[in-house]
Amino acid sequence: MTMFSIRTLVLLTLSLSGAAFAGGAGMPPLGGAMPPMNGGAKLADTNPPAAQNVAYARTSPTQTLDVYLPAGNGPFPAVFAIHGGAFKFGDKTGWSAPVGQALLKAGYAVVAVNYRLSGEALFPAAAQDVKAAVRFMRANAARYRLDPQRFGAYGESAGGNLAALLGTTGNNASLLDAPNLGNAGVSSAVRAVADLYGPNDFAAIDPLLRAQGCQSSQINHDTAAGFESLYLGSALPRVPAQVKQANPITYVDTGDAAFLIQNGGKDCNVGGGQGQLLADALTTAGVPFEKTFFPNAGHGGSDFESSANVQRIVSFFNRYLN
Repeated sequence: MTMFSIRTLVLLTLSLSGAAFAGGAGMPPLGGAMPPMNGGAKLADTNPPAAQNVAYARTSPTQTLDVYLPAGNGPFPAVFAIHGGAFKFGDKTGWSAPVGQALLKAGYAVVAVNYRLSGEALFPAAAQDVKAAVRFMRANAARYRLDPQRFGAYGESAGGNLAALLGTTGNNASLLDAPNLGNAGVSSAVRAVADLYGPNDFAAIDPLLRAQGCQSSQINHDTAAGFESLYLGSALPRVPAQVKQANPITYVDTGDAAFLIQNGGKDCNVGGGQGQLLADALTTAGVPFEKTFFPNAGHGGSDFESSANVQRIVSFFNRYLN
């Protein structure tokens, strides 16, 4: 499906539901962790990729990535950018262009990753894909002028969940590793993760939305039609084992990546408290993290892309990747 048709489908869904999506004020009828469309801005509009549609695995045509390089000779630290879209929509161009531009200016390579969406393959395919992408780039770091010891990840919404899984599973084997996707034995670990409004614990979404006083039409993630349920292949209450496996908190231990966690207090898509659940687990394990909470922000929006917050994100990676 082309990016145009994906965006058309998303907009049509929003129109039919009558939902005012921006800031989490409304939801498509299926529910789920839908990110804002970032105003249609793409990093490639201002910074053409140095390598485009690179295949990191061969199971699906979806398994491709784009590499953006900063000025200079390298080797460069790299941040893997993982798009949102409720695990169902979007592609590797659909994440924050201002963040990408700032990272390039600060001397980071950016690796934008496509992964199999729920309409093509169920969990754990998406998580296996992003881990395979990291393994591929680490195995081929010299070709792309990257420093394989300085990898980080950035994700928004569903991409935040996948980025967080990179951060908490890099030092332990799990079903999220798929050696058949290539570069078996190469580490998929990253040193730092920026998780922006990601749904960590799927089972907590509806309770969090109830506690926030969100509209009843938004409290539908536990149903079979909820985006997270579509991703796992069944209504969330029916698959507690998969809910646990998809939760980055499940894997938290002392060897994990450092985290930057950001959420909005009026997020009626996944719940503003998702970040605190992760923060509590990281605190218990003694993993370093920073947390930014925007009380009046929804699921994405201007608070997250303000110049001050973009600099906060870059500064975080500077602390842990340099």
